[in-house]
Amino acid sequence: MPPLTSRSIGLAATDFAGVRELFDSFPAEDPDYSAQLAVYCGGAKVVDLSGGPHLAPGDITGMYSCSKGVGAMVVALLVQDGSLDLDRAVSSYWPEFGAHGKDRLSVRQALSHQAGVPGVAGGFALAEFTTAEAAARLAQAVPLWRPGSAFGYHAVTMGILMEELCRRVAGATLQEMYDTRIRRPYGIDFFLGLPEDQEPRFREVLYEDDPDQPWLDPLSLEGLSSNAPVSTILELPNHRVVRGLGMSSAGGVGSADGLARLYAAATTGVEGTAPFLTPGTVQAMSEEQVWGRDRASGQDDAFAVVFMKPQPGRDFGSYQAFGHEGANAALGFADPCYGLAFGYVPRRAEEGRSLGRAHRLSAAVREAAATAP
Repeated sequence: MPPLTSRSIGLAATDFAGVRELFDSFPAEDPDYSAQLAVYCGGAKVVDLSGGPHLAPGDITGMYSCSKGVGAMVVALLVQDGSLDLDRAVSSYWPEFGAHGKDRLSVRQALSHQAGVPGVAGGFALAEFTTAEAAARLAQAVPLWRPGSAFGYHAVTMGILMEELCRRVAGATLQEMYDTRIRRPYGIDFFLGLPEDQEPRFREVLYEDDPDQPWLDPLSLEGLSSNAPVSTILELPNHRVVRGLGMSSAGGVGSADGLARLYAAATTGVEGTAPFLTPGTVQAMSEEQVWGRDRASGQDDAFAVVFMKPQPGRDFGSYQAFGHEGANAALGFADPCYGLAFGYVPRRAEEGRSLGRAHRLSAAVREAAATAP
């Protein structure tokens, strides 16, 4: 490990000093590196660090598909309330969705990327993602594989699915439910719909065009899934309209502490509060549904109900862990085996040149928790 030339700002409990040392090594290796890291253990905050020149304490930035994990917390509440049955057909709540052979697809299957509708012809306009019009277009989409026979990452449309199911069964938007039942009561610094008064805290995601990156055919399965006919994934939260609407597939904005606190509030509780999800709900939502070669990305993936699960190529936690990564290499998860909740976000997108920093930090956090007195 090279000598440290930068030291992070913030908290690291004594048992987690090794985590801070690892985190501090990253800006020492790369002076342009900036990130936040937060960890809760047993509901208590044990790590809250900011490092590097571009992301200070109190800053917030785009979290991309970590937003899916946040949206899934609202779905979990609907399941826990008895409003949404994972084994009922989507069309029993949303009749129009049953078009073109999607009538037998269960909520469980749809929310584990098995619906076969990862995009629509022509893509979605940026201001369209969270609207009923987007849901209507998705409902009429012809599936690209027989629903339930395979899975492929629904990078954008997963948010549309969650949001329309919420509207149908709760009579409110997913963003409203998140704000009133989760964000405000638990003091979570993560927004699905960034208010104007929070804009001064926002820091754009930094990313670079890679001249060696192969051209992505917008009409390919991966291109359709990522909305390539209209936009690139990495630019999404840098658009005010996207972060203002708070699309639950990729438009969330927050801090690493906000992400970690969300998973802690759901599973262990924070600051003496009871968790907002029961163990039964956590088990139902975090049970692995699919694993193998992803039809859209061509990579190995594993999904529970919306949430990502650890697997050899994405080894972020124990067998009980569940959470979600973002396209910029942000990561949020809960790990009930260790009583941990974890949030990490870099200012500069790490995709394509990542050193696996989030996963290295996760391993260090688990080791610290396992060996603490």
